[in-house]
Amino acid sequence: MGKLSRTQTVLFIIFLVTVWGVNWPLSKFALLYTPPVLFSGLRTLLAGLILLLIALPRYKKLHFKETWPVYLLSALFNVVLYYGLQTIGLNYLPAGLFSALVFLQPVLVGLFSWMWLGEAMYGLKMAGLVLGFSGVGLISTGGISGHISFTGIMFALGSALSWAIGTVYVKKKASAVDPIWLVTLQFITGGLFMTAAGLSVERWTDIVWTPAFILTLLFISLFVIAIGWLVFFRLIDSGEASKVSSYTFMIPIVAILAGSLFLHEPITLSLLGGVVLILVSIYFVNKTPGRVRLKTKS
Repeated sequence: MGKLSRTQTVLFIIFLVTVWGVNWPLSKFALLYTPPVLFSGLRTLLAGLILLLIALPRYKKLHFKETWPVYLLSALFNVVLYYGLQTIGLNYLPAGLFSALVFLQPVLVGLFSWMWLGEAMYGLKMAGLVLGFSGVGLISTGGISGHISFTGIMFALGSALSWAIGTVYVKKKASAVDPIWLVTLQFITGGLFMTAAGLSVERWTDIVWTPAFILTLLFISLFVIAIGWLVFFRLIDSGEASKVSSYTFMIPIVAILAGSLFLHEPITLSLLGGVVLILVSIYFVNKTPGRVRLKTKS
């Protein structure tokens, strides 16, 4: 795939940050009506089936015999581990703290991209990644109270690690697979696995099929997962993985603003301070020093 224009990149990032931001309060709401593992399976499987309608006319680009390991590993890291650990872990920690820990991901992507993809690493970028994570942490500390679950922390860190590995792996293998089939099969495979796992430990009858839950499930499946991951991988394919991932630091801001708007959660000074740190971090990560530009050209 070719490079995105500056306007396309900006629009894609705005869309992605918005839908992935509102995903956190929406998922927390949906878990009031459904067991966690079944919810993970349903939303990802439904997203995969939606994408299958787009992928089928491109069947000649599947090349399944040659590329099935890519689809399988992508499903493992980006769906089964990422969504599975995330959905279960949300039951152990406040959504703000959990999202802060998950957004260690851009820092890990920066390190893994340097180690495995040969992307440039320099002081300004590393400082930006650390500032971004610090900003997310500052935003979340304002809402932390009571007991903090070690189990929840481990789930969140595992979710961040799996997402980071999956992101770098897809970037490395992007030229070998069709992007539509990649996203489609990772969600069908991961969705089937988690739905089966959910049925083995949870009960289908525990799902409360209210109109609000159904609408939330459809919105998350279509916009957050199906379209959102297509946009994310398109951005990753078009630019440096570490720079694209740095924009995901903004997602907790949207999540907390959405929580304030719909759940009447307060706006705090820690939120404002975190916003400043995140904006500075994105600037640092995406600003390439002159010496690095010269080295890249030579």
